[in-house]
Amino acid sequence: MAPKSQQGKSSGGRKVPKTVKNKEILSVSEVEPMNMENMGHPEIYPLVLTTKTQEIFNCRVDEDFTDEQPYKLVKKEDIFADFHKRAAVSDFYPFKKIIQEYPGDELLLVYDKDFKYGLNFYLIGTEEGKENYLNPPAVSEEQEEQKELKERVPEDILIYKPPISKPWVSLGSEKEIEEESVKESTKQITYMISRKRSAFGAPIQFSDHNASSVKDAYIECTAYPDKNFTLKQLEKDVGMQAVPHVKDTSTQTRWTYPKNAAMQYYPREFLEKEKETLGQSKPFTDFLNNASISVEIALQQNEIMNTFTDDWKCLAEEEGTFGDKTDTHLKEFQSFTDLHNHMETMITCVSWHPDIYGLIAVSVAVRLSFEDRVYFSSKLLLQPSLILFWSFSDPIHPQLMLESPDDIFCFKFCPTNPNIIAGGCINGQIVMWDITAHADRIENIKTGGSRSKKPILKPMFLLEPDSNKEVMYIRHCAVSSIESGHKKVITDIHWLPDTFEINRMGSVFENRSELCCQLVTCSADCTICFWDIRQQKTLTPQPAEKKKEETIEIPFDIPTTFLHLDLTWKPLFKIKLPKGETSLDHCPTKISLCEDHPLYKIQDKLLAQNKVIKAEEENPYQNLESGLANILKPIEDFCTKFFVGTEEGEVIYTDWKLERDPETGRLMTKKPVNLCTVHDGAVHTVQRSPFYKDIILTIGGWNMAIWKEGVMTGPLVQSSCAPKRYTSGHWSLTRPSVFYIGREDGYIDIWDLLEKTHEPTQSQNICITMITSIKPWAFSTKQQFIAVADYYGTLHILEIPWTLSHPSANEASSVSHYFEREVKHLEYVEQRKKIREQDKKEMELETEKIKSKTYQKSKEQLEAELQMDYESYLELEKTILLNLGLIKMTDKMSFTDVE
Repeated sequence: MAPKSQQGKSSGGRKVPKTVKNKEILSVSEVEPMNMENMGHPEIYPLVLTTKTQEIFNCRVDEDFTDEQPYKLVKKEDIFADFHKRAAVSDFYPFKKIIQEYPGDELLLVYDKDFKYGLNFYLIGTEEGKENYLNPPAVSEEQEEQKELKERVPEDILIYKPPISKPWVSLGSEKEIEEESVKESTKQITYMISRKRSAFGAPIQFSDHNASSVKDAYIECTAYPDKNFTLKQLEKDVGMQAVPHVKDTSTQTRWTYPKNAAMQYYPREFLEKEKETLGQSKPFTDFLNNASISVEIALQQNEIMNTFTDDWKCLAEEEGTFGDKTDTHLKEFQSFTDLHNHMETMITCVSWHPDIYGLIAVSVAVRLSFEDRVYFSSKLLLQPSLILFWSFSDPIHPQLMLESPDDIFCFKFCPTNPNIIAGGCINGQIVMWDITAHADRIENIKTGGSRSKKPILKPMFLLEPDSNKEVMYIRHCAVSSIESGHKKVITDIHWLPDTFEINRMGSVFENRSELCCQLVTCSADCTICFWDIRQQKTLTPQPAEKKKEETIEIPFDIPTTFLHLDLTWKPLFKIKLPKGETSLDHCPTKISLCEDHPLYKIQDKLLAQNKVIKAEEENPYQNLESGLANILKPIEDFCTKFFVGTEEGEVIYTDWKLERDPETGRLMTKKPVNLCTVHDGAVHTVQRSPFYKDIILTIGGWNMAIWKEGVMTGPLVQSSCAPKRYTSGHWSLTRPSVFYIGREDGYIDIWDLLEKTHEPTQSQNICITMITSIKPWAFSTKQQFIAVADYYGTLHILEIPWTLSHPSANEASSVSHYFEREVKHLEYVEQRKKIREQDKKEMELETEKIKSKTYQKSKEQLEAELQMDYESYLELEKTILLNLGLIKMTDKMSFTDVE
């Protein structure tokens, strides 16, 4: 770089553009030569000359270039010598080609003082341009005068002409505004409705009566025309469409007389001489040479791919459902309502049959409060409590009706045998059904020539047309003991997986039978119970005479599968969730084990097991024996922790294993591992994601939360309060980012975490009352349904659209990455909390030190002030005594003598 003084000197006291200052930063080879062809001077090439280049060619600004002579002739030999010496660093290097092609020996270099062409110099690349510049043509007098006039008055300056005010002329716009304005013609009436504070929240009972029998019960308001409210139509919007005239015409092909025609099918061939002549001709040879390449390429393409495939058909997927891919709304497919029951019932639980297409079971309960149940208890005993089996083929009549001793609030199909059903009653009992004897009534296996054997339904009116009106009731085969079971309503029930079983201590062992034989239930009595459906071996065998005395005659229509459990069934063990140091316990409403059974994953397994059962013609649950009596291999490193949702809106992560109290030696429940109060109401849903084993969805009150097992700081996602209370929810079975939530106003909120995480993607109205249960079902990739039950006892079957059932290409990995990012965010928040607490403690210590120093300083200062005040008091007292003559002042008198 040249010194600042030289740079300022080279620019002639003017501001040098950025291109000049940074000339040495950029390589000259990167700048392409440009001319002023767009300005009408293609022979001019602007360039930048640095201070060093100006010194080499003696073309310094304000020394070699002046206002009188702003140009100089530069020899081509000097420029070539500069190329040889400095190569691409030379400022003339971008114009090397132009300089080499220049016909003359000297080039004209002009100093652009006003930067007319953008740079400080420009080069004239033609002999004609050089002659025009050195010897400009003569200018006429008129052109000189115009030039002087332009120099005096620039074109950019506009002469200001002040506006002239004119009187305003009305064109009728104010009348149009007055006519279009809205004016209130009637006086508003205000009503105030009040009620006593003591009557708030009281139950209201409505009754029907004849309006004519009560005085002043109604007022008839007859319609009459009122001129005050007649509106005159001033303007009317009418749509017009021009329709062309249509004229029907007909044409007729001219008919000519028929002719006999023939087609030659024998090919005409060239003669041998013609073939030789054609083969030796040049046009034929050139044609073969040109066409052989394209023919070879076509043959290769035919071997690689099928050219006759329709690409448009391959792009589209065959859809078995109605609607297109842009449709995002759930569509009503079918609905079921029990028309035979005269009581007002609601649906409490919904479950799809794991094996049969179009078969769904629902449990119904009477819509009564606790006080009304007590009042109508005698009538309720006469009404059977049922689980109804509905079929797509018969929306009016239930296929089966399972009886229970009381209203069922939850039930589940056995994962290894769907003919076994377990349910929980409102009185705390567990009920077992075995519908194996009635399986032929609801299913039929086709044994044709096809390979696929799909279970289908036989409608009830096709199976038994004579007894169509008679509904088949199936009695339960076993109920649990009232004294040893739950004391209140059972809110949730789950089958333990067939991969393990537990003992009375909660330890996990292998399951050799590969059958689901154990249950877990939770109840409003603050207990969680584990049950075993197998017959337990007793240590002391009972005598045969006592067994005969206890024998009870069994009706023929009740299976003996679980006869050993009837009225004697007791839980393996119970656990409670204590509330810290108090004697109270948490009230569980929903639980989620480490391994749940997604129904859509066990469909093939159930089909295979059913085939085995059909072949053996024997139910494997008939001769079950307790596996815990034998020596089983324990499963180590098994996660025995599970999630629990409570009635107070808490989410608890606890362990079902029991431990012995070191003081008393009794078995007791472990303390909860983690407890978070997130929901502002009872938790209605605790469910694991079917795609991620450690992701749990909880719904309760007015919000929802998503948790990750192992993260104890809080939920990954927590929604804000919804406009209405949430009542149920469920994950999507095919999309990892989608889940459904039902509300008390009959709407379903559809959440898609890939689209929105703070609010639902869409809300859709399903019914007019509260949604009590949601259960999706994916029978195939082409057809998926979701069952929605409401408070009025209606079951709605909706078809899931394409967008909500088909995941994107990387949806699973994207959702997993989102959850990982939320975990890191929680960790960061926890770290910041610790840092804030540490800073707060340090600030408190510093504040205490400052307070102690201030107190010590103020104490010393106060003592000094007291001492000074005491001395002043003695001096004043001495002065008073001297004035009164009570004492005589001496030189040796001190303050002590005065005292």
